[in-house]
Amino acid sequence: MALEFNDLAAFLAVARAGGFRDAARAGGVSASSLSTAVRRLELKLGMRLLNRTTRSVAPTEAGARLIERLAPALAEMEAALDVLNGFRDKPAGTLKLNVPAGVARIVLPPLLAAFMKRYPDIRVEVVVEDSFVDLLAAGCDAGIRYDERLEQDMIAIPIGPRLQRFATAAAPAYLDAHGRPQHPRDLLSHACLRGQFASGAIPPWEFERDDELIRIDPSGPLLVRLGAAVDLAVSAAVAGLGVIHLYEDMLRPHLDSGALEPLLQEWWQNFSGPFLYYPGHRHLPAPLRAFVDFVKDSNAAIT
Repeated sequence: MALEFNDLAAFLAVARAGGFRDAARAGGVSASSLSTAVRRLELKLGMRLLNRTTRSVAPTEAGARLIERLAPALAEMEAALDVLNGFRDKPAGTLKLNVPAGVARIVLPPLLAAFMKRYPDIRVEVVVEDSFVDLLAAGCDAGIRYDERLEQDMIAIPIGPRLQRFATAAAPAYLDAHGRPQHPRDLLSHACLRGQFASGAIPPWEFERDDELIRIDPSGPLLVRLGAAVDLAVSAAVAGLGVIHLYEDMLRPHLDSGALEPLLQEWWQNFSGPFLYYPGHRHLPAPLRAFVDFVKDSNAAIT
């Protein structure tokens, strides 16, 4: 049975993206062409590979089994073609990264700007996602996560600042009206602007001084999805609606301008910076290899 490579690739792209429009947007093609390719493949195989609804697309049992065998095979074919990149003066192709919102805001901007200037023939796709993901199943070349959320069996290298910290702050007008907390537990009587993960979990606020670690679960007038709506919480803090506890880098412009006043600075908790991670058991595509080397060079320059 003669199957077209492009039809197989189209099926895999749609299955990974969870829909024809998202797959078309990511691949720079039309949704109708992907639909035609998948329908042609299903006709040749004589079975349905994708269950389609008006809102989503999901593989059938047969489609899921095909993905299990097809994804590694296509990856090997892409790797074989990528070898030709070694004959170019500069690497070309697409680098697809999966990163959390905090990294997209704080870590990536200066790195990507310099990387893309050095490698103008590499197209970078950034998927912002805070939840745990399977890189290969998501069709990404590499991801960036903090140490506690790294996938197993991956190569990980430091990227960006090696030390970050959480900061606590509020608008001076709010503090003038409600008082300035002297201890983390004082926040339990303040209006606090909280964040929530996509899973629904609301992380506690953690504070650390010397060997003492304090976790509190304050209440407040605003709850936002971490990553997607964090700017709303920052704006609310600047407007004097309550106390915010967030990455220092995100609050730094408002701290420097005086729009926000730092609180409990001796309790601000440090944490290690993020890591770039990628599968170690397969050939590295030229764009990823260039990015890994670039990150390593950047780390060497910092140290």
